[in-house]
Amino acid sequence: MQRSTVFHNKVEQIVIAQILSDMDAEIDALERKLEKYRMIKQGMMQELLTGKTRLV
Repeated sequence: MQRSTVFHNKVEQIVIAQILSDMDAEIDALERKLEKYRMIKQGMMQELLTGKTRLV
C-alpha cells in the first residue's frame, strides 16, 4: 500500500489551520452550552423531586 503526502502551500496551511481553530472554538462553545443545559436539567429535576415544583 502506497501513501502519498500532499504538502500545501503556506497560504493553504494558514487557511486550514484557521478552519480547524474555528471548529475547535465551535466545539468548545457547544460543550459549554451542553453543560449549561445539563445543570438546568439537574436543577429542574431536583425541584421536582423535592416537591418544590409540581407538574399539573
